[in-house]
Order: sequence, then C-alpha cells, then structure tokens
Amino acid sequence: MATLAEDVAAAAGDPLDVSRPEIYRDHQWHEPFRRLRAEAPVYYCAHSAFGPYWSVSGYKPIVHVESLPELFSSELGGITLADRLDDDYAMPMFIARDRPVHTAQRRTIAPAFAPSALAGMADDIRLRTQEILDGLPVGEPFDWVDRVSIELTTQMLAILFAFPWKDRRKLTFWSDWAGDIELVHNAESRQERLGHLFECASYFKRLWDERINQPPAPDLISMMIHSEAMSHMDDGEFIGNLILLIVGGNDTTRNSMTGAMYALDKFPDQRAKLEADPGLISNTVSEIIRWQTPLAHMRRTATADTELDGQMIRAGDKLALWYISANRDESVFEDPDTLVVDRPNARRHLAFGYGIHRCVGARLAEMQIQILLEEMAKRRLRVNVLAEPVRVAACFVNGYRKLPVELSRY
Repeated sequence: MATLAEDVAAAAGDPLDVSRPEIYRDHQWHEPFRRLRAEAPVYYCAHSAFGPYWSVSGYKPIVHVESLPELFSSELGGITLADRLDDDYAMPMFIARDRPVHTAQRRTIAPAFAPSALAGMADDIRLRTQEILDGLPVGEPFDWVDRVSIELTTQMLAILFAFPWKDRRKLTFWSDWAGDIELVHNAESRQERLGHLFECASYFKRLWDERINQPPAPDLISMMIHSEAMSHMDDGEFIGNLILLIVGGNDTTRNSMTGAMYALDKFPDQRAKLEADPGLISNTVSEIIRWQTPLAHMRRTATADTELDGQMIRAGDKLALWYISANRDESVFEDPDTLVVDRPNARRHLAFGYGIHRCVGARLAEMQIQILLEEMAKRRLRVNVLAEPVRVAACFVNGYRKLPVELSRY
C-alpha cells in the first residue's frame, strides 16, 4: 500500500493542499481533510499558491497550538495563509496581535459584547428579524443570502458602529473585499482591494472626527476614541481593527444563517425534529455553527523550533489551523458530516477559535441566529432550497454568494 508521501509525490500537484479555492467553491473539501485527519493531522504542504505551510487538521493539535500563543504567534505572520506583500499597506488588527497589545485592545471592544450589552440589543434584533421575515414572500423564489442573511447582519453592524443606515450595504461590500484572501495572487486585484479599503478608512475617519469631542457612547467607534489602548492608533491600525470587526461581524454570522437553511433542508429528519421541539433551538445554533464553520482557517507562525504531533516545526514556519476540519473530527464528533440538532457536545466546536483569540463577538452571533430560528418557528416557516448554493471560492471565508429558496409553512 502506498504511503501518504508516495501518493503525494506521484501526483502532478498536491491533492492534500487544502488551500485550493476550488475545493470550497465546489464543496469538495471533505475527503482531503478526512484523509489528513486519519493519516497526517499535522502535514507539511511544500507547494501551494500561498507558499509552504503546515496543515493542522486534527482537533487536539489545533487546541494545543491555540493554547500556546507565545510559541505560535498571530502577529508574526498574520492570521491567514496569505502573507503580507511588500506593496501591501500595513493594517494591523487586534486579532493579529500578540500579548500585551492584543489583551488591551480586546478589552476595549469587549464591553460591546458583554451579557448586559447583548441583553439590551435582544429586543431590537428580534424586531428587525420579525420585520424581515414578515416581508418575505411565501411560495415564491428569492435569494436567502441577499434578502435575509446579508440584511440582518448588515443592520446589526450598522447599529454596533452607529453607522449611517442608508449606507449600511457598504459594510457588506467592504467586508467581501477585505475577507477575500485569493486577491493577493494578482497585483491588479490587490490594488483594487486596497482602493476599497482606503474608501472604507476614509468613511470611518469622518465618523471618528465627528464623534471625537462627543461624550462616550456605546458604539464601537466611541469605545475606541475613549480608550487608552485604541485612541492613539495610526491610520493603518485603525482601518485594520475596523476591517476585523466588519468581517467578523458580517461574514461569520451571515454565512451561518445561510448554512443553517441549507443544512436543515439537507437533513429533513433533523428539521422535523427541530420543528416538533423548538426547545432544541439553542443547541441547534451551536450545531449549525459547527457544521458550517464560517471561517475555514486561522494562521499562526512558530516563534521557535518545536515538535507538534511528532512533526518538527521550525521557527518561522507557517501553520494553518483548519477549524473546518477540526469540527468534522471523528474522534470528537460522532457522524460529524451530519447535522444533529440535539448533538450532546455541539458546543465543543472550534468555529470561534480557542484560547485568548476566541471570537469576541461569539455570543452576539449565536443570539442573532437563535432569534432568527425562534421567529421562524413562531411563524411555522420552512425554507426549501431550490438549487445548490453559489459558494465563495476561497480557503478563508467558508461562505455563500447565493442560495435560491422558497418558503412554505408547516
């Protein structure tokens, strides 16, 4: 029987290079990750569009790496497989900083997502969700991504930033450009991306200048202005942290909201179980986030030579932590490719990361999805998928461009 290395060497390209965008576009990532988990959960991919990297696909080694932020840095090389190029504009963000800067800046933002803040948002989120659902046609085709997922998450971002309501779709536009790491492969697309990010920075700079002499307020811009850790950021760091909050608040929640509808349609027995018992909604939210995993990977860079799962990692090596694979790890989740609405350990998923960099807005994302499912249950609305979704062709954001659906009642 051929070894894993022999199989790879015999191939024209590396079939275990899971950074290839087409496997996400075509929803063909399951098998290479299944093989990596079984045969090489820490695997050296010597050739990829992003250069050489270690592919960490197992649940336990990912938790190990995330537990050692000094040894596996977020700041040294950034948080995606895409390296920053010489002609790039530096945009540091707190998720891509190490301690102590990360700790101080995260602490500035965290109150916006504290339990008391979320409790204050819940009624507004529910009202906006009700309005959107009540405006949807029943029995007529429409795009769930545009009408529901994007609109709900963009409205939430506009509220968090106190962003002008009429321009809120700009947030989606900027998020799509910021989160697409495939753009680094082409100089022209890199420059176009940079232009859109400068437009974003200019817009937010106007909001900053308008609020700098105003009393403290609960929006994220005001929190930055009135904090010791973030009030003196340079332009690059300012836009970097804005992009982090926009992508984190938009792409993750929006793609989980779409993934929820796709998964429930794909597993009608689980949908029937949920429709019969709305008490399962809270657990279903965690299971949806596990099953979807809206961000496929995060990157770390080794600061010293070390061993990981029997492999020698050298200082400066790039590691891709494949959350999308860890959440399908058979040693942790039974029958992992199936959505199970009453899965007992659904909350063990790694979709929000682990350790000091765990997503600061995780609870808000969960609350938005939970309210959406609750309001659908009240209306006995069922989403019927009419065709396969158009997916994002990228190895970072695991998302959807379109999902054609039709609503019915049960």
